[in-house]
Amino acid sequence: MQPPAGSQVSRVPAQRTPPDQSAPPAPLPVPQRRPRRLRTVLTVVAGVLALLCVGGAVTGYVLYERAATPDRSAPDVVVDNYLREFLVNENDTRAELLVCDDPDLKAVEALREELRQREQNFTVLVRVDWGPLTRVKTSAGESVTTTLTIAGSSNGQQRSSRREDWTFEVIDIRDGWRVCGARRGV
Repeated sequence: MQPPAGSQVSRVPAQRTPPDQSAPPAPLPVPQRRPRRLRTVLTVVAGVLALLCVGGAVTGYVLYERAATPDRSAPDVVVDNYLREFLVNENDTRAELLVCDDPDLKAVEALREELRQREQNFTVLVRVDWGPLTRVKTSAGESVTTTLTIAGSSNGQQRSSRREDWTFEVIDIRDGWRVCGARRGV
């Protein structure tokens, strides 16, 4: 069928290209990238805060360990700490950290009980001090000797005072020195 006269339609039959020779499809337009500056800044800030938190936690742990672990670096140091914790502070938990597994400390326990009885019976305050700590090597470890000064006071006035020589046996176990025995000097 012929197109009507004056028509704009071509009289040439339509030609189609074979499908294997068709032009490639037009590329899709590239989407506009939104600026990611804010996301980058927030990521960096979050990373820095995470590192600071981890660093703070590690520092806190190390400082806590140093404060909580008693000093057992030398025989005289461990005896000094033991006397302070057991006789002055009467802190059995801390004192146990300074002794070996099977200690022979009955003499010091008896002394502490005697001091408690004096305070109770005579309504006095009993203080214990000690002098220089002297170290001597032994076959099992070391001995540390000192002189304990035991003084009783009431209303700020000294009522009694005595001195006793003591020897403490200490040994070096895994993580430091420990008190394993104590006896009154002769």
